[in-house]
Amino acid sequence: MRGQKKKKNHVPFRLNILFLAVFLLFSMLILRLGVVQIVHGNSYKAEAERTENITAKLDAPRGKMYDRYGRVVVDNKPVFSITYSRTNQTTSEEIYQTAKKLSQYINKSSEDLTTRDIKDFYLTFKSNKAHVYNRLLTEREKDKLDDTEEYQLVIDRLEPENISLSKKEQEIAATWREMVSGYAMTPQRIKMGATQKEIAVISEHLEQFNGMVDIKPDATRTYPYGNTLRSIFGQVGQIPRELVKGYVLTGRDRNDLVGTSFLEEQYESLLQGTKTKIKYITDKAGNPIGEPIETKGHRGLDLVLTIDMELQKKVGEIVEQRILEAREIPANHQLKSAYVVMMNPQTGEIYSMVGKKLEDGKFQNVPYGNVYNQYPMGSTVKAATVLTGYQTGVIKPGTVLYDTPLKLPGTDVKKSYKNMGYINDLQALQMSSNVYMFRIAMRIGGYDFSEKEGFNHPVESYRTMRYYFNQFGLGVPTGIDLPYEGDGYNGGVQALGNLMDMGIGQFDTYTPMQMVQYISTVANDGYRMQPHLLKGVRKPNAGTDQLGEIVYQFEANVLNRIDMKQKWIERVQRGLWMVMNTKDGTANHAFKDVEGYVPAGKTGTAEYKDSYNLTLVGYAPYDKPEVAFAVVVPFAEQGGINNYIGRDILDAYFELKKSGHSKDLLSKKESSRKEVQ
Repeated sequence: MRGQKKKKNHVPFRLNILFLAVFLLFSMLILRLGVVQIVHGNSYKAEAERTENITAKLDAPRGKMYDRYGRVVVDNKPVFSITYSRTNQTTSEEIYQTAKKLSQYINKSSEDLTTRDIKDFYLTFKSNKAHVYNRLLTEREKDKLDDTEEYQLVIDRLEPENISLSKKEQEIAATWREMVSGYAMTPQRIKMGATQKEIAVISEHLEQFNGMVDIKPDATRTYPYGNTLRSIFGQVGQIPRELVKGYVLTGRDRNDLVGTSFLEEQYESLLQGTKTKIKYITDKAGNPIGEPIETKGHRGLDLVLTIDMELQKKVGEIVEQRILEAREIPANHQLKSAYVVMMNPQTGEIYSMVGKKLEDGKFQNVPYGNVYNQYPMGSTVKAATVLTGYQTGVIKPGTVLYDTPLKLPGTDVKKSYKNMGYINDLQALQMSSNVYMFRIAMRIGGYDFSEKEGFNHPVESYRTMRYYFNQFGLGVPTGIDLPYEGDGYNGGVQALGNLMDMGIGQFDTYTPMQMVQYISTVANDGYRMQPHLLKGVRKPNAGTDQLGEIVYQFEANVLNRIDMKQKWIERVQRGLWMVMNTKDGTANHAFKDVEGYVPAGKTGTAEYKDSYNLTLVGYAPYDKPEVAFAVVVPFAEQGGINNYIGRDILDAYFELKKSGHSKDLLSKKESSRKEVQ
């Protein structure tokens, strides 16, 4: 009886313990729910209902380019682009699988893949990542470095020769690179200018891509004049990797198309359009809610250039014809190229900029050689030498010097192409006396030729000569409105003979653009103008090729006025007139029968890499210059091609002017000399 009673009392006790435990657990649960609902309820509710605003941007067409007479030279052609948009939740593997699908329907060039692109793709999708890491990293490096540092070190050590990708895999890699280059919800161009077949196939299979792939209207650059001056117009492409940070800081997106060279790069801020913006509202998972809000963009501003495309074409044809004719002379077997710049000496406007190079029987357009390539320019610099002689006081207008071969200790005989005897400064320019210029240089260097002594301060002598040459634009940047330009080669401070050679254009080197600025400075009474290719900026005129409202007009910019008296400049101008218009002038044979204008200029021949450069600078009309030019023909030895090109291009300029082939769009604004007086 007692045993049974004790057993009955033990069971309720355990139940009481169980009930108590359950009660305590429920109490804690209720307390926790109270905390969640009462204390944190509002914040959790807000998080559940949280949305994000995401703005996608679509590129607008770039501004057009026109020549000075309103001819379209760079246009936009409507095309369709295949685009890809990802969400914030899209994984790397999903992007890769989409790239594989797309590669079945489109042809994507892999030419622009960088070594880094290939390494990234290979390491992510085509290799045993763990094996590669074990091979290229030490255990100590794995312990010490974080994930980002490890990856970068592996990329640096991964040998390109150990990466094997098939042609198809390279196409997938090129597609994948475009897909990961931008931001979520923003369409990335996978291929611009899709073919009709590609558009049709993609349209048929759009449902496979869950709305991530689309076909959108786009625009690509076209060139109505073909390759004429195309390289100077520049290229458009993805932002170069090394410039991404700078562009992002100015508000650009990493996947933007930008100008990457020449005028497209120089005037990127004007040519870029205003993007169309599409504002999406998404939930916290990144899924769009409702209809997007679209803000329309517009095309970039239009550029009006100083170039006359009809003159540009004619000058190009002249240069090609003269090169072919000159190459028939056996001595000119190395002659393959020539460069020409034509410029308004009073405003700095570039009318024409031609570079031609013969390769494999075909001419290539290389106009950029006028701003990049540098050569010894020979006797064309002698106007600067004579004016430097006046300014330093070593000669005066009318000074007579004896032209006969000179022998200096330790140098070869230095002479002119003929012994000219006693000549003055004008005759020295007319007949291109080397010895006259040698004597100017010796005097600047403090060298007494009769005593064979002096030249005690070579640094000062070279500095003096270059100081005055620089004032003409020789050896310094011209200021042309392009991203980069060459400024010639400074040979440093060497022997007296080198200083003498500088006086005849055989030591320091210059670009054709520097040469046209130099002769323009002489023609323009000593005022050095900034050369420029931009004439004005216009608002886009929708739906028409007519120019819109003026936004900006380039003002002629005087860079400096040379430190020489006006009467000295006029005397040198007279000497340059004699070069082309008198019997003993070195260019008279090419210009003696000119009609309709009076030219002035200076010929040049410079030794260059076991051959010669033939050069010519000039301007016209002599009494009121409106066009100046520089001609440079490397590796030419005979035939006077430099002079005949000069004659032909001046004839072409004045013939076009006489024919009234076009009316100028923008009012011409001549330089105001009062600015520096």
